[in-house]
Amino acid sequence: MSDVLITGTQTPTRPVPPVRPEYELPLEPLAGATILTVLPFYQRLWQRAWLRKCVILVCLALIWEIAARLQGNELLLPPFSAAIKALAEDTLNGLIPSRALNSLEVLIKGYVAGVVLAFVLTSLAVSTQVGRDLLSTLTSMLNPLPPIALLPLALLWFGLGQGSLVFVLIHSVLWPLALNMYTGFTGVPETLRMAGRNYGLRGLRYVLLILVPAALPSIIAGLKIGWAFAWRTLIAAELVFGASSGRGGLGWYIFQNRNELYTDRVFAGLITVILFGLLVENVLFRQLEKRTVIKWGMTR
Repeated sequence: MSDVLITGTQTPTRPVPPVRPEYELPLEPLAGATILTVLPFYQRLWQRAWLRKCVILVCLALIWEIAARLQGNELLLPPFSAAIKALAEDTLNGLIPSRALNSLEVLIKGYVAGVVLAFVLTSLAVSTQVGRDLLSTLTSMLNPLPPIALLPLALLWFGLGQGSLVFVLIHSVLWPLALNMYTGFTGVPETLRMAGRNYGLRGLRYVLLILVPAALPSIIAGLKIGWAFAWRTLIAAELVFGASSGRGGLGWYIFQNRNELYTDRVFAGLITVILFGLLVENVLFRQLEKRTVIKWGMTR
């Protein structure tokens, strides 16, 4: 009798898990949950930024009026109502609008020229080593120099005309804007830079399509600073320089009324400058931010 050895393989069977029956649990209300309600009208109205700013301006005007009434010397500090009355009178007779247009004409020329030069210098700085050294050297030398200190030289070089005022305005706008633009360009992430290079962008197209959109928050901040510096420099230059080519601006208006001791009209000129600043800041630059950096999620 012979033993027969039978060998074979057997696939192990896995246990099948039981199928759990489906069921639903009702959601219980959260403890302390409140039902959303529509805010009252005054609270929704208070969410408007323009309304809050108007309230701040009204409070400042009231403080000014009360302080002037308590001080009791209109030569030193006229009431807010007197300054507004003088502003309305000189606006209706066309004096302040003509002075404002003269100032804006010079201001826009100097501001635009300063912006263009700042863009050129900054583009060179981000493209070449020589451009970086040039921008660094010039900003270190000229940025601390007050624009009004260059006015005597400007009068010698450009004479008694708008050229002198435009020259000092370019100086006041160029350096802070160039520094802000260069800071924004250097802060662009390397990923965006490599993406631009992979697409074959070089030179001006690389700056316009990659660096400028990425650095736009810094550029807009530089434009705001340059605009404020330009206004400040222009008013100061007109106070010192006077009329340009026989046409005076707001600074000359303030200077004339100060000499004649019309303090209410001096404050009327200052209020006009402030109104232009508020208009440009809250309309022009604010709309530019809404349509660019806020829309793109680059800032809050």
